[in-house]
Amino acid sequence: MTPPVMLTPYNKYIHNKGHSLMTTAYQTQIEDTTYNGWTNYETWNVALWMGNDEFLYNTAKACVLYAEFNECPYEKFIRCMHNCDSMTTGDGVKWDDPSVNAAEIVEAMEEF
Repeated sequence: MTPPVMLTPYNKYIHNKGHSLMTTAYQTQIEDTTYNGWTNYETWNVALWMGNDEFLYNTAKACVLYAEFNECPYEKFIRCMHNCDSMTTGDGVKWDDPSVNAAEIVEAMEEF
C-alpha cells in the first residue's frame, strides 16, 4: 500500500499580514439625482430635440452665433420657437418650462 499524497496549498508562501487578499465594496445608498446625465427630464428632453432635429439644431447654432452681448442664446432660441408657433418639444415639454436648466442647454448649444 502506498502512503497518501499530501497536497500543499498553492499560496503556501503568501503571507497575509493582516490584509485581506481581496476586498469587495458595495455602495448601499446610490441615489442618481440626474436624468441621463442632465439636471432633469425637461432639460434632457429639450437638449435631445435640439440635438436630433435638423431644424432645431440649425436654429440653436444660429442663436449662439447671432446672440448679442449679454443675450442668452437659449432665450433667443425660445423666442424663435414662439415666432414659429412651436411652444413645445415633440414630447410636449415647453421650451420655456421653468425647470429647464438654461445654463446646461446653453452649454450644449455652444457645442453644436
